[in-house]
Amino acid sequence: MEMKGVAAIVTGGASGLGGATATMLAAAGARVAIFDLDQAAGEAHAATIGGRFFKVDVAGDASVAEGVAAAEAAHGPARVLVNCAGIAIGVMTVDAKGQAHPLDQFRRVIEINLIGTFNVIAKFAARLSSCEPLGEERGVIINTASVSAYDGMVGQAAYASSKGGVVGMTLPIARDLAHLGIRVVTTAPGAFWTPMVSGLPEDLKKSVVSQVPFPSRFGKPEEFAMLVASIIANPMLNGEVIRLDGAVRLGPS
Repeated sequence: MEMKGVAAIVTGGASGLGGATATMLAAAGARVAIFDLDQAAGEAHAATIGGRFFKVDVAGDASVAEGVAAAEAAHGPARVLVNCAGIAIGVMTVDAKGQAHPLDQFRRVIEINLIGTFNVIAKFAARLSSCEPLGEERGVIINTASVSAYDGMVGQAAYASSKGGVVGMTLPIARDLAHLGIRVVTTAPGAFWTPMVSGLPEDLKKSVVSQVPFPSRFGKPEEFAMLVASIIANPMLNGEVIRLDGAVRLGPS
């Protein structure tokens, strides 16, 4: 699919992987709508790239429905969806004091990372289903999982579960939407430098980078955006999960 002139939605597009993706799409000529809860950062980034910002809670039924409708009113029906919205916490199943993982924290990670991703997918695809195809496809959905879906580290029970769910739903949703000509691909990034990562303890950041065979560094958000561009361009990529990780296989900590 050609990006020029196409409407696109990027969740979590105010910064990090989503921010770099929004920048890439806009530079390629797409009409970009950023969905995020950080209004100040979202509006600033949208203004920088010539896009539009919409304050959307991906886990909210009405919020997403309203966001998709508002983005369509601004740019026309979106053909590209990139799901980057997500949160991460580091909490042990049982901590050093013998306290159980707070259930509300576990539930919140699942609500945003997994349910939120599905929520946006379903509403985006439902609207797109009534649009005419562009060539052989109507559009493409790109989700963001994580290598933690496979190699979850200590304290990542909630995060790894949420990302494992995104991996697990990729193929069935691709099969669900195949008759509509809508592709579904999931990325599984490794250690990328994002605002989420920048707040981690220094020893943990050093540990993660030391496990990356090559290149032994944090990935750049622009490199993630490069993969997104390749997925959009290649119609045979469908129903797949692509690791982008420098060959890392994370240890427990």
